[in-house]
Amino acid sequence: MFSIPEGMAYASIAGFNPVAGLFAGVVPTIAGSLTGRTVLMVTTLTSAIALTSQSVLKDAGLDPADAGNVAALAVLTGVVMLLLGLLRLGSVLSFVSNAVMVGFATGIALQIITGVLKDATGYTPQGHNKLRQLGDWIWHIGDWQPTATLVAAGTVAVWAAARAFRRLKPVALLIAMVVVSVAAELADADVERVADIAAIPSALPHVTAPDWGAMPHLLGGAVSVALVALAQAASIAPTVPNPDGSKSSVDADFTSQGLANAVGGFFQSLPVGGSLSRTGVAVDAGARTRWAGVFSGISLALVVVLFGGLAERIPMPVIGGLILVVGGELVWGKRGDILLVLRTSWLSSAAMAATFAATTQLPLQQAIILGAVLSLLLYCAQAARQARLIGLTRDADGFWTAGRPPERITGDSVTVLAYDGVSLFAEMPRIDADWPEASGERNVVVLVLRMVPDVPSSQMLKLLRRRADDLGAHGGRLILAGVEPGLAEVLRSTGTGRHLGIVPAGARLFGSLEEAVALANAWQAGPRD
Repeated sequence: MFSIPEGMAYASIAGFNPVAGLFAGVVPTIAGSLTGRTVLMVTTLTSAIALTSQSVLKDAGLDPADAGNVAALAVLTGVVMLLLGLLRLGSVLSFVSNAVMVGFATGIALQIITGVLKDATGYTPQGHNKLRQLGDWIWHIGDWQPTATLVAAGTVAVWAAARAFRRLKPVALLIAMVVVSVAAELADADVERVADIAAIPSALPHVTAPDWGAMPHLLGGAVSVALVALAQAASIAPTVPNPDGSKSSVDADFTSQGLANAVGGFFQSLPVGGSLSRTGVAVDAGARTRWAGVFSGISLALVVVLFGGLAERIPMPVIGGLILVVGGELVWGKRGDILLVLRTSWLSSAAMAATFAATTQLPLQQAIILGAVLSLLLYCAQAARQARLIGLTRDADGFWTAGRPPERITGDSVTVLAYDGVSLFAEMPRIDADWPEASGERNVVVLVLRMVPDVPSSQMLKLLRRRADDLGAHGGRLILAGVEPGLAEVLRSTGTGRHLGIVPAGARLFGSLEEAVALANAWQAGPRD
């Protein structure tokens, strides 16, 4: 029942036939619930998916009212999701930072709100971006249609009253839709209704063939829709664990949502993904197994068949009021995340603000790409800023203590350094600047590399070779301690290992360090190579 107002509204704000929003909760939901590893996840249409789909079709010059175009986008999105799942690329979502996702979600919420201002008040706001439209709408409050505004305000009021009762909270949107729609019908309110936009057939979704010729124009957009859907769904598994204690799988959920789209696209459905709101409603109502999602899809199909004609009488200001509530709740629900990002760092705050601005002013698929680029830049900047060399010295009790590395190496000494970083190329200038200068004879530097990945950056290899040559020119030597097997192979294959000593990593945490220091002392005391 919750899927009726929300599905219709999400399709409506994105310019699609509201029927496609209804049918997004039938076949895709059943398929997703049968195959998902997060068993309580409900796969259906979300606001972000609807708006991204609209943006993709518009950018491709395709009509969103054409069922063949919608089917093509849904099927192609499903294929992308299937490939990501089968190739086990669930980790790609970890490259999108929380700051970027918060900015994107908040921008989507603003798009939701501005998308229904005309339905809620009868006034179409003007402006080339969503912020301008919101300001124009407020400025022209005198142009709002009284009847439409009253119906929308009544919808919000009934929703707020229903939420005051704990048992009614999960279906507050549905209650508001039914109560205000009946009241508007009895009062014969002069407002636009669903029937003025689209006819809702009292029938099951029929088979719709995709427009295969449209697919080449939708490939890049399908990737964007898939990433938005998968990013939203990724938050469901940690929030709603499986009741039987079994583990979820991001890759398996990718595959499940891919199947839901690939199948649903042939049955009049918009692209879909895991819906946190619909999943939350199911859990609050007592869902315990995957069959809750299956039966919700079947139940929705029966409601459409038996009562589809009644849905045509729903006033559009009611839909507008419901979506204003949903958008407002999305913004309010993100307040904690927004404050967290603002208190974390100025870089994270800038990335969040940039993504929010892009989401409100650019096509969503471009905003997604910009967000991904910002995430990578944010990671590189933070990694480069945090990477460092640590100077290690042995105290009187024989324990190693950490401090700043020395500025210069003098005399016949063994200098012990530890590298704290991830071998990102952007870190190397800072590491190079912290490296102590060799000035004495037979200086030995032991560099601990225990946490360096198997495949380091080529710039790191160049740095190691240059520093080893610099020490060698002064009769000294560079010894690497804690080298993992994969890194040792890279050092050997690139020829870098010929310039320095290598002590492999062992099971004992500081074993390789002690071995390297002993090797350094023996090298200093012995004859020159």
